[in-house]
Amino acid sequence: MKNKWTAENIPDLSGKVIIVTGANCGIGFEAAKEFARNGAEIILACRNIEKATKALDRLKSEIPDAKAEIIQLDLASLKSIHKFAEKFKKDYSRLDVLVNNAGIMAVPYRKTEDGFESQVGVNHLGHFALTSLLYDLLASTAGARVVNVSSTGHTMGKMDFDNFMYEDGEGYSRFEAYGRSKLANLLFTYELDRRFQNASIDAIAVAAHPGSSNTSLGRVWWFKILKIFLFLIMQSAAMGALPTIRAAVDPDVKGAEYYGPGGRGERKGYPVRVESNEASHNEEDAKKLWEVSENLTGVKFFL
Repeated sequence: MKNKWTAENIPDLSGKVIIVTGANCGIGFEAAKEFARNGAEIILACRNIEKATKALDRLKSEIPDAKAEIIQLDLASLKSIHKFAEKFKKDYSRLDVLVNNAGIMAVPYRKTEDGFESQVGVNHLGHFALTSLLYDLLASTAGARVVNVSSTGHTMGKMDFDNFMYEDGEGYSRFEAYGRSKLANLLFTYELDRRFQNASIDAIAVAAHPGSSNTSLGRVWWFKILKIFLFLIMQSAAMGALPTIRAAVDPDVKGAEYYGPGGRGERKGYPVRVESNEASHNEEDAKKLWEVSENLTGVKFFL
């Protein structure tokens, strides 16, 4: 592939403030590291402080002058999300990039602290609430971006607003629920970008996916076994982070674009613009998802 986009293409990020959720490992850690290497001030938004501290130590051992700190964030808890937003807005007056990266994958049916099905709750609703609570800073920071990390797994997802949360486990499939959460990430991205533009706000929303990458989403036992057979088609977390990094900082990126690996099946390779499925562009579903998300989380965008 000619003109491969790599970490060498990252522009000077001095003066930029970037939040990365789930930055203690995998794609989030690799992205945070490259942002810091290029001068940005990084907030590692992580649930587990012990793991985040170890990640910050690793980051600073490689980049001694890195500007980075940890603020605790549990996306399975609206209380934690509000607490994070309050602290961030107390300490910072701008937000250039919000990378909504953290997630869980194909877990058994369970509920979040607020009673949400966990995959939709963490992967979509938590990030929806976080973005809403930080909206005022995004809107007042020229050229701000929201980057939502989705997955090729979005093609497994379907929006069923009559049983959005798989109440009491009804109809629950760990893969279908994961797909629904990743489809929601894309519907949210495209709707958020439309609302930014309609309100003449100097900000964009974009999406990315890592392809088949060796990340901590593979914590579950069956994926650890499967990784043995997938080794030949998987790429490193550093390579898997490049689509997210490009979406966050490439000056040529436009709103509502989607980035992923450029290789066969979008499994691996250097980041290029890719296309999501037809369901992800359903504007009626996007508007309905927005309404449902506001009602469930109790947060309202000023859009």
